[in-house]
Amino acid sequence: MFFSEAGARPRTWEASPSEHRQWVEVFKACDEDNKGYLSREDFKVAVVMLFGYKPCKIEVDSVMSSINPNTSGILLEGFLNIVRKKKEAQLYRNEIRHIFTAFDVHYRGFLTLEDFKKAFKQVAPKLPERTILEVFREVDQNSDGHVSFRDFEYAMKYGKNEA
Repeated sequence: MFFSEAGARPRTWEASPSEHRQWVEVFKACDEDNKGYLSREDFKVAVVMLFGYKPCKIEVDSVMSSINPNTSGILLEGFLNIVRKKKEAQLYRNEIRHIFTAFDVHYRGFLTLEDFKKAFKQVAPKLPERTILEVFREVDQNSDGHVSFRDFEYAMKYGKNEA
């Protein structure tokens, strides 16, 4: 898919030393009994502390199923890896939101074909209008003439895998 090729790309991201320390402190605070691991409930509290939301059952189940069955919970290294991945995903989504907002010059919460034409004229002035129209139609999943943030995010994240 053309559109995702021009879009945001996930980057490898490293935590700053202060962020790393914060994550270790949260781990220790949630491991109240000094067990050396976080239980399911401990992990939920840690996510609330770091990301400001309570993870759903599916998210917690996914994390818990990915840990070593010989341990009783999430060890520090595993926790740090999970948090780093969550932070990367959060930053990537913010980058996609930033690109969408730059295209949405009228602050309507959706993009029109005209918005696409203006944006592509700035970043790829020689791109044929026919190609822009094809890209727009591909991204406009429900063919309503508007590309919502959800459509845009999907194209940026997953469109590359469809090629």
